[in-house]
Amino acid sequence: MHDDGTASTGSTAQPSRRTLLAAGAGVTAALASAAPALAAGTPDDTGLRALISRMTLEEKVGQLFVMRVYGHSATAPDQADIDANLKEIGVRTAAELVAKYRVGGIIYFAWAHNTREPHQIADLSNGIQRASLGLPRGLPVLVSTDQEHGIVARVGEPATLFPGAMALGAGGSRRDARAVGRIAGAELRAMGIRQNYSPVADVNVNPANPVIGVRSFGADPRAVSALVAAEVTGYQGSGVAATAKHFPGHGDTNVDSHTGFPTITHSREVWERLDAPPFRAAIAAGIDSIMTAHLMVPALDPSGDPATLSRPILTGILRERLGYDGVVVTDSLGMEGVRTKYGDGRVPVLALKAGVDQLLNPPDLDLAWNAVLTAVREGELTEARLDESVLRILRLKAKLGLFRAPYVRQDGVERTVGTRGHLAAADRIAERTTTLLVNEGRLLPLSRRRYPKVLVVGADPASPSGTTGPPTGVLAGALAELGFTATALPTGTAPSAATIARAVAAARDVDAVVAATYNVTAGSGQQALVEQLVATGRPVVAVAIRNPYDVARLPSVPAVLAAYSWTDVEVRAAARVIAGRARPLGRLPVPVQRADDPEQVLYPIGHGLTY
Repeated sequence: MHDDGTASTGSTAQPSRRTLLAAGAGVTAALASAAPALAAGTPDDTGLRALISRMTLEEKVGQLFVMRVYGHSATAPDQADIDANLKEIGVRTAAELVAKYRVGGIIYFAWAHNTREPHQIADLSNGIQRASLGLPRGLPVLVSTDQEHGIVARVGEPATLFPGAMALGAGGSRRDARAVGRIAGAELRAMGIRQNYSPVADVNVNPANPVIGVRSFGADPRAVSALVAAEVTGYQGSGVAATAKHFPGHGDTNVDSHTGFPTITHSREVWERLDAPPFRAAIAAGIDSIMTAHLMVPALDPSGDPATLSRPILTGILRERLGYDGVVVTDSLGMEGVRTKYGDGRVPVLALKAGVDQLLNPPDLDLAWNAVLTAVREGELTEARLDESVLRILRLKAKLGLFRAPYVRQDGVERTVGTRGHLAAADRIAERTTTLLVNEGRLLPLSRRRYPKVLVVGADPASPSGTTGPPTGVLAGALAELGFTATALPTGTAPSAATIARAVAAARDVDAVVAATYNVTAGSGQQALVEQLVATGRPVVAVAIRNPYDVARLPSVPAVLAAYSWTDVEVRAAARVIAGRARPLGRLPVPVQRADDPEQVLYPIGHGLTY
């Protein structure tokens, strides 16, 4: 169902000129009254300050919030989404959310049913803008999402999905990272999404990191810095605000800040050498926004507060020492890492006092919104402090052209999203990331004549990004297209003895086995599965579809590839490498330690075989 106010021409529906002119009248009038220089449609700082001076306190508070909302439509979501909105936010629709709280931003999630398909996403974006611009002194909304690619993406097929950060780290190409940002940014912009919470600037030096891992470009701060800057340039060249995250660095933790409160024990010197460089590079590249981390860094602030609430970190280091004056956005305020020490009513106030501009996705918007309002009325926060953040937010909206052209067109979706050229670029980039770690006896490339029948077993984690999946099926299908007779037998991330027995029996009827592994641990069912498959005497090829560290737990496997994710584009690229249709060109962007002696490096950064 399309939002009200669009023409009834099916998937190519677009707002009529009359509708767009009427909806934009509010912002045009506000700008014209603010300063004569705004008649052209893109306000400068003088015009923005004049605009802010005419805003009510409630409108200023609203601009600081970026909120989730359920539904595929701004005005007519499904009943289940209306019910969810009423329960969590106290409104029925996105339009009501904007009207009640005057929120400056809305974040899209697949689980909130915001991102069914590109035309619907464009309609939703237009509906949100129409709802906001139709209000007195209405302002355009900054729509955001997490489209990191790899294992974190909110917009799925038919949009183009690229390899994730660690895969790009394995490719090592700044040109490819820039192309990912450029193409993905163009597609997001076409759907009305103008702020992307990417790239990840964390340097992943902890193999046990449960929350970053392959979302990072790697463990070398210089290499990570170069790729972060390249991706920022690509996104922002396409008119989408990039967001470097998670400041001051989330790469060395064994606690997930979604569920706990991590502590980074780096000294100030280590932080400067390891964690800071990618953020410095992002700032030098002109990054539009930086996201905070819900973790404690005692060397930077001994108070015990999370970085999101730390004035020494956000104002003292990020603003003053690093010279950053762009938008600072919190990570989700519903995460445990920011809720451990203070209540949900204190967190947004403390974040603003620390130097934050945008407050992302509070668990209770009414509580958070009123807490900020009360803090200003009672003098804990000054209205001038709010004006600083509102100016940064409106300045970004102006830079992105949202005052001049807040709407998107359906023909733009057709021309831009998931085009043949974009999909081909994703495939080419993925081929340059697949990393061959082990190849005993030159098993790979796998000969179709010698090994015509292939069994594909392994883990089928739920698709994180709207790809077709499951990975064993995609891998088997890709091998079949390349001339093998391939059969998929999913065995899961924790195969039982019975499942292993079935796989071993099936292996005896084929010529070779390909096993998709997913974060193998010592003594796990996955490790037992692969060992028993090797014992059959059939050649086994392991494809690590998440962390490359799996290779340390698979010493008996003659051939091991790292794909860095289980999205279709990376799995298909691995299949082409297995079949010899593409050469393995990736190099490890992280070191792999020995399983029996973690102090010893088994494969260093830069390791990678080819043929």
